[in-house]
Amino acid sequence: YKRQPMNCPGHVQIFKHGLKSYRDLPLRIAEFGKVHRYEPSGALHGLLRVRHFTQDDAHIFTTEDQITEECVKLNEQMLSIYRDFGFEDVRIKFSDRPAKRVGSDEVWDKAEAALKRAVEAAGLSYELNPGEGAFYGPKLEYVLRDAIGRDWQCGTIQVDLNLPGRLGAFFIAPDGEKTVPVMIHRAMFGSLERFTGILIEHYAGHLPLWLAPVQAVVATIVSDADVYAEEVLAALQAAGLRAEADLRNEKINYKVREHSLAKVPVLLVVGKREAEEKTVSVRRLGSQAQQVVTLDEAIRMLAAEAVPPDLRQAAKTKPA
Repeated sequence: YKRQPMNCPGHVQIFKHGLKSYRDLPLRIAEFGKVHRYEPSGALHGLLRVRHFTQDDAHIFTTEDQITEECVKLNEQMLSIYRDFGFEDVRIKFSDRPAKRVGSDEVWDKAEAALKRAVEAAGLSYELNPGEGAFYGPKLEYVLRDAIGRDWQCGTIQVDLNLPGRLGAFFIAPDGEKTVPVMIHRAMFGSLERFTGILIEHYAGHLPLWLAPVQAVVATIVSDADVYAEEVLAALQAAGLRAEADLRNEKINYKVREHSLAKVPVLLVVGKREAEEKTVSVRRLGSQAQQVVTLDEAIRMLAAEAVPPDLRQAAKTKPA
């Protein structure tokens, strides 16, 4: 066994398993693969630069005529996902053919035109890096700008005119001839660990409710409210919320401060009065205001906020 630096050759081997026809294309393969890079120890930096990381890798095997359509779809998908995570300012860098390269100029023309078309279809401009493409194909790089103006290079779309042929991949074309497919590499986040670090930097730890590891904490004022706090916790968890209870014999101000430092988005404070009235006092991270609502109201409110943006949009557009 060896540690792999990339997932690409493995996906080509999967493509080669069984005879493929042009009717099978485009064929898309994706995985969250563990990859290893021997980074110098001085370059390692928390989650942002590591030696072992999880890559959201996908490879799409296409005919030359399918490159444009696939690249347009991938670009739309990537921009949509970045917006869901709160990155509205996305810059795209386009790297075209280097002097030393493989493949015919005709195929390079198609590959470069496909990537340009993908960006233009989204109404975006791109920054050209002349001659900076890989020897096997051109690429798009997606640069995200965070809340304080820092740029982070994340996703890539890369057209590969070399690897499938070198590894013996082929499909049967309409004329019955064996033809080497084009392979499109796609990584939206690049490294899940690094993207997690970027999110923490972008939000300064105050993640949106749908992203937060712990979405709500039920904190008691007095021990008399412990039983009710456990009821509240059970109801939150039954609604699919990631919640915890803090029943420690500590002052409520201490609990509020501790969970605020931990960046928990919502604190539900319960005391004797809340237990009697079946209410909760909702306190948001970064705000001193408190809102007293019934438990059912709190669950409805938080459950709605906990829905990821893509699912919210899907619910809006779903026919009645």
